[in-house]
Amino acid sequence: MSPGCVSAKLWWFLLAGLLVALALTAVLLLLAGQSLQYMRDRSMTPVGNPHSATPSRAQDMSPGGLHREGEGQSGLGFTWDPLPSRPPRQSRRRHHHIVFLKTHKTGGSTVQNLLFRLAEKEGLTFAFPYFTYQFGYPQRFREEFVDELPPGASQFDILCSHMRLDLPQLRRMMPADSIYLTILRDPVSTFESVFSYYASMVPAFTLVQNRASDSPGGPDQRQLLAAFLASPESYYDPADPSNGLARNPMTFDLGLGPREWNASWAGELAKLAEAFHLVMIAKHFDESLVLLKELLQLDYQDLVYVELNARPGPDRAQPDEELRARVRSWNALDVLLYEHFSRLFWEKARRYGLRRLAEGVRELRALARRTRRRCLQREGVPPGELEDLLRPWQPNSATILGYDLRGNLSAQEQGSCLRLVLPELQYHSYLYFQQYGRDLRLVPAG
Repeated sequence: MSPGCVSAKLWWFLLAGLLVALALTAVLLLLAGQSLQYMRDRSMTPVGNPHSATPSRAQDMSPGGLHREGEGQSGLGFTWDPLPSRPPRQSRRRHHHIVFLKTHKTGGSTVQNLLFRLAEKEGLTFAFPYFTYQFGYPQRFREEFVDELPPGASQFDILCSHMRLDLPQLRRMMPADSIYLTILRDPVSTFESVFSYYASMVPAFTLVQNRASDSPGGPDQRQLLAAFLASPESYYDPADPSNGLARNPMTFDLGLGPREWNASWAGELAKLAEAFHLVMIAKHFDESLVLLKELLQLDYQDLVYVELNARPGPDRAQPDEELRARVRSWNALDVLLYEHFSRLFWEKARRYGLRRLAEGVRELRALARRTRRRCLQREGVPPGELEDLLRPWQPNSATILGYDLRGNLSAQEQGSCLRLVLPELQYHSYLYFQQYGRDLRLVPAG
């Protein structure tokens, strides 16, 4: 064989080897890219033993996140490490701009969790409070209460943390096509829940507890509520902004004067009715979600929920008719507000179609039952039996129950089921970290 033929064959072998090497390199790069994407799409879990983390005292908040103890702490004691999650959505929804006014003790935490899950899945940009979890409450909302836009974002897409409403300020910072949502609850149930949950944080409620503590045996929640309503003016100082939830709490959250009817009230209600595209009613929560589905063009799977921030039945005051009448009298503006928007809610429901609405409720409830069976090991779990990641914040005066997940979930199911039951503070902290790459800012001392 001539030297020329040997040389040609050698070059051919070298070229073939080079092509094989390039092909292998391309395959490895593809696999590496898929691996990185897989890691990005994973959900969250604490690193190491989740039982070793201790909840921060920064969670011991007065109404609206005005910390009275443990100021200067924002973390929950977790290092976030992604786990497998749901597949990313192939296309974004038609409507992405949402403002949810999260009113106190009305079911707002359950709605917020639903919106957290939706916004995370859609990759929306959150308008988060500059400090901790709420927008300067009980002050009226202002633009400066909002953290800066994250890198690469041109506008905020969704705002759903506690605030006291100021519509002009909100409209200055949120897109003009934003959908405005809130939720109201029967005023008697709302006030009983507020009284129990914030007993150690609202000065008027704390005062009645301190006076009653001198009596032998110690009163239960119903007796304390009755004592307060027997002479509320002796405990309630309207000049103290921390007493905002002590009378007409829903009216206060919606930015209206909380004390007495005046000539401007009818006009203010009309403005609210014009501003809010949907005012959900807690008593008709599933019907509200079906209307929300239509408004935001969602799937029923987007609406599956579990009740968050629930208390045990025996902890609830269960007021009798006399006590209910006193609650309604003391919170007369909340009664007017609730009745007004309840009428508007059923007008929307009739326009949607009551039969169609009932069919939607049945479909949603069936899907929710299947999801809960798949995800939940136990419901209504006492806080002492929950790991830190799944334990809701516990006020001094109430017990808040949580959920245990099944242990045989796939990685993807674990991601979606965890989000379903994740308490507000944990989920908020996680989403903030995902958006900004840092922990929540602290409330300055003093």
